[in-house]
Formats: sequence, C-alpha cells, structure tokens
Amino acid sequence: MTSLSPADAERLRSAFQRCRDMDGTLNEQLRAYADASREVFPAYGEAVDRLVARLGGNGGGETAPRPGEAMPPFMLPDESGRLVALTALLENGPVAVMFFRGHWCPYCRLNVRAVVHALDRIEAMGARVVAIMPETQEYTRQIKADSGAPFPILTDLDNGYALSLNLAIWLGTEIQSLLSYQDMARFHGNDGWMLPIPAVFVVGRDGIVKARFVDPDFRKRMEIDDLLAALESAGREN
Repeated sequence: MTSLSPADAERLRSAFQRCRDMDGTLNEQLRAYADASREVFPAYGEAVDRLVARLGGNGGGETAPRPGEAMPPFMLPDESGRLVALTALLENGPVAVMFFRGHWCPYCRLNVRAVVHALDRIEAMGARVVAIMPETQEYTRQIKADSGAPFPILTDLDNGYALSLNLAIWLGTEIQSLLSYQDMARFHGNDGWMLPIPAVFVVGRDGIVKARFVDPDFRKRMEIDDLLAALESAGREN
C-alpha cells in the first residue's frame, strides 16, 4: 500500500487550486476535486469508498441530533484559547454548528471558503457560524488565517464533543497507511486516528435543531443555498 509521492502531492495541490477557483456550487467544486484526486491517488479514492460503505452499513452519524431535538451544549476553546459556549452563541439568533475534519483536508478547506463567501448573507439574517475540529489551536489558527474566517474555530480535543453526538469515527488501518504523509498525531495531540463525520446542525435560539446535514462521505457537504435557507427559516421561528 503506497502513500502519496511528492510529485503527486504537487498535482493534488494544483487540482485543489483549480477546483477552488472554478465557478459552480460547493458540491460541484467538491466533486471536481474528488475526481481529480482519484486520478492522482486512486488507492486512496478506493479506500475511502470502502470506508464510506462500512460507515453507511453501520449507520454512521444516523443517531446524531435530529431536527426537533435539543442540541447538546458545548463549551470549547477557540483558536486563541477563549472558551466559547453554544448558549452564548445563540443569544442573538440561530447558529450553524459545523464539524470539519481538519486544516489538512482539502474538502474542508473548500467548505470553509464557501461559508466565508456567504457570511455577509448569513450575518444579514442575524445568524452565526461556529466551526469545530479535533485539531490543536496551532492548526485551528492556521485554517482560520488561510481561509480568512472571522467566525470561531473551536478545538474538540480527542473528539469528546463529536463522540457525544455519535459523529466520531476511527479511520482504520488502510486509511492510516495511505494518509501516513499527514502528521495526524501532531495535528490532534494524540495518535488515535479519530475524525468527526463532517456535519452541520442549524440550531435555533431555543437550542433545538432545525435542520442538519450528516453524511459519512466527507466528499459531500451541505450546499450553501441549503444552509442559508435553513438559517433563514430558523430565524423566522424565533
């Protein structure tokens, strides 16, 4: 089983830049990158297919909070070490609670960038965004700086909050081998190889989930128009 060569890593970086700059929806950009990635690193694409099938067969993410259920509260440190609580975020309007895999994940970087571009519309409706990742603050600061994200990016160390929502998954030895060029132990402060399933929970001011997107296939994300519609609807309810 092979990891990624330096030449292929450069090809992936070029593909990411092309997909980032292309016109189209977020999921069109994600699909374009997934296709390019599969051409460059087919072993990883095939391994991800098997991981997604395994997670789907096990109901990955299915028991996470659903619309109509309360969103469990959190208090987690942001990129500067300041504790951020869900209850405080909800004081003025609905909140999109978004889980990302990490600064190293190109799909997450595309996702964060798309959300940043929609922030004017999100804030105009009185809503907020908060991102949650399992990485230490060194790396939450990095993705915040790279993306220009003004919203808080919180560290969920050891995936504690994600585990409480049944979102945390173990990647397995096959994926570990293929991603060995990524220093996950350094990114996470542990060598557990656990990641959250990327997810979005739109939470109303009453703390109730109004909409969610949970898909074990990290190559698919909540479309920005759907996020905006869910936040607008949640704002009208409160």
